[in-house]
Amino acid sequence: QVQLVESGGGLVQAGDSLRLSCAASGRTFSTYAMGWFRQAPGKERVFVAAINWTGGSTYYADSVKGRFTISRDNAKNWVYLQMNSLKPEDTAVYYCAARRSLGSTDSAEYNYWGQGTQVTVSS
Repeated sequence: QVQLVESGGGLVQAGDSLRLSCAASGRTFSTYAMGWFRQAPGKERVFVAAINWTGGSTYYADSVKGRFTISRDNAKNWVYLQMNSLKPEDTAVYYCAARRSLGSTDSAEYNYWGQGTQVTVSS
């Protein structure tokens, strides 16, 4: 069982940076792949980034590649999403998710979800 709590969202201007954090409970956190997804108003939840359980492999949506970086600290049970050069189209609720084994871009393959944190980017 893993419980996830996101933080770090807010209102920023285009071009600014934000770092989202996801605190995970559970002694087996280091065995889970972690993902970040986002959902804009009226749209489906979409993949943003994922990282495998060791942190050795990362995956990104094309829309954020080169601007966002996912990382994890297994000793402290944290996952991060560093977001640079933010754009208005990055506005969404961002969710942290966990699944056993390898990272995935498919939200249906994740077993545990946080409550989300709002990111709003103004132009």
